[in-house]
Amino acid sequence: MKLHRSTALWIAWGSLGLGVLSAWGAEPRKKPHSDPVKDPAAAGHADRGSAAPSVSTSPRQTSGDYQIGPSDVLAVDVWKDAQITRTVAVRPDGKISLPLIGDMEVSGLTAVNVQDMVTKRLRPYITDPQVTVIVEQVKSRTYSLLGKVSKPGSYVLDKPTTVLEAIAKAGGFADFAKLSKIYVMRSEDGKSAVTLRFDYKKVIKGQGASENVQLRPGDTIVVP
Repeated sequence: MKLHRSTALWIAWGSLGLGVLSAWGAEPRKKPHSDPVKDPAAAGHADRGSAAPSVSTSPRQTSGDYQIGPSDVLAVDVWKDAQITRTVAVRPDGKISLPLIGDMEVSGLTAVNVQDMVTKRLRPYITDPQVTVIVEQVKSRTYSLLGKVSKPGSYVLDKPTTVLEAIAKAGGFADFAKLSKIYVMRSEDGKSAVTLRFDYKKVIKGQGASENVQLRPGDTIVVP
């Protein structure tokens, strides 16, 4: 059956209109979701914004049996109590002072000992006090290493350390170090310093074990 020309045109236009309307009504196709590639440098800055403080301000890592001494700095944190939470330095008499508690003798104790003591003394004032004590700065127990070593300077004596271990911690010897002329300067009971000889060549051969002494606070190792 033949269609009149005008009828055919109306059918064609109607089909076109339906196609346009369908296209307008269709939901645009969404692109697959993908996270933007982060710039490594920017990511590093973002991480540092929420990370722990740098080493220069963060609590120093000490062994669990480290004994606190005068001039050490302690961070005392009492959960949900900003008035007691604080950083305190150990006085020359070996004591610290905290609100509600007053003076406490802490010299010779470990951080855990002090934590337990603070917790016990706060119980009459605070229900179930949650206390954390950290040695933030070690200033009472140090030794020095001078002369021809890779990293001369002052070191924390937070655990038993021999002369040989101290030299290893300082990165070993520098060029032209006189390995058989090393000595330790030590002051005993406030008296004049004594000199302890250390012959590295003998010690590593097992012939001078008695020279490889354990260091004491205030010792100075000299590598000529």
